[in-house]
Amino acid sequence: MLQRTVLVVTVVVIAVVMAGVGFAGGYYYRGSPASSPAAVTNSTLSILGAGTLDTIFPQLANELVNETPGISAPAATQTYEGSLDVTTAITATHAPADVAAVADFRLIPSLLESTYAGYEVVFGATPEVLVYNPSLPAFDGINTSNWAEKLINDVTTPGNKPMAIWNASTDPNGYNEIFSLELQGMLYNSSASSYYNQLYTGGASSPAAGISGRTIIEHESQAATLFNTGVVSALITYKSYAVVNGLTYLPLNPIVGLAANNSTALADYATLSTTLYGGSPGTFTTVHPAPVLFAVCVPSTAPNPALGAAFIHLLLSPQGGDILSKGGAFSPIFPGWVDHESEVPSVLAPDVTPLPSWASALLG
Repeated sequence: MLQRTVLVVTVVVIAVVMAGVGFAGGYYYRGSPASSPAAVTNSTLSILGAGTLDTIFPQLANELVNETPGISAPAATQTYEGSLDVTTAITATHAPADVAAVADFRLIPSLLESTYAGYEVVFGATPEVLVYNPSLPAFDGINTSNWAEKLINDVTTPGNKPMAIWNASTDPNGYNEIFSLELQGMLYNSSASSYYNQLYTGGASSPAAGISGRTIIEHESQAATLFNTGVVSALITYKSYAVVNGLTYLPLNPIVGLAANNSTALADYATLSTTLYGGSPGTFTTVHPAPVLFAVCVPSTAPNPALGAAFIHLLLSPQGGDILSKGGAFSPIFPGWVDHESEVPSVLAPDVTPLPSWASALLG
């Protein structure tokens, strides 16, 4: 059981729009900087990205290839996995990457800067949602206030299929789904542990573990297939993942879905935490909830840093915004939010603005 002091807050559920999030109309796309003399020609773009970007980023890479002569971006040089695996690949195995993208904007500053990166750019927001099978009787009448009860009734019924979860120590979606369950308990059942304890053990002095039979650990690359084939009956995941894979989903309260950044939401987030495995055996680290914001950087060890900057420029362009926002997958952020503006290459300077103060405060 998680041991913590929990602030119980009565919340009126309203639509919360993330301050500063949204694609600014009228932005003029200047063309790919990879076509400039400073860019490396006859080079190959390499990407390390969060798993949920495995459809969107290849589309962007293809756009860049189509408009920039002399470069390539084959699937073999693009790897999409848990965000903590992404940072570990750069710091521990020195994997080459012109672009590194993560699903938690706090990871690049804490794990890559300043040795392996000089800056990050926050480029998009996407909330947590519940993916579920509407044909199952357990989910009849499901809504924003009762989804957790419906989910638990489903996975605890003998013979029913489990819920897919992620490894929280390698993938932010793993700890974000824990926080969504706890926030739902706080706001609708007066206890952060009420739903969590039905699906997980641990979390205070040891990492959370899903209860066998009710949960099953899977990778994002497999979850949609497992859901569509009936191996699992539900999962809490990013809206972007649900949209890209055509899955039925239920939007959550913006605070529960980690979409809100108002004072009430940030106060609620500050009361919760969970434990992850640290970077070396026998060590642990603690993480708190935060709004789900995806961020990108050009690692200091990038083989082709100009090409990485070209990709980020395209990501922040109208073309990039159209790809990110298709079907409502992401809310593109333009200008992108940057933590160290002085470190940004000149070609990206018009594309970025400093992080909002509330977001900077969450970087510690």
